[in-house]
Amino acid sequence: MNKLLVALGLAATVALVGCNRDQAPETGATTGEHLENAAEQAGHDISGAAEEASAEMDAATDEAAAELDQAADNAAAATSQAWDETKEATKDATATAAGAVEQGAANVREEAQQ
Repeated sequence: MNKLLVALGLAATVALVGCNRDQAPETGATTGEHLENAAEQAGHDISGAAEEASAEMDAATDEAAAELDQAADNAAAATSQAWDETKEATKDATATAAGAVEQGAANVREEAQQ
């Protein structure tokens, strides 16, 4: 953006004070040639700024994609860990319930034998 402003400022300066129509400039170039050169330079500056912005956008896009991939990997790992923990908790709960049922059955047998 700064390059664009500099290029436009340069073109405006050349157009307003850089060339005099009545008197040939010291460089030997006409006012039209000065304006043409300034416009060409501004075009190059704008093109360079656009290319730089495009490269920065590409880099930002690549970085965002990498961060999304990492976040997806982290979410998958957390889901897998939660599943494993749930499986273990279910096994423990089942074992505890089975133990309680067996103990209850043993108590009933013992009472029945008395």
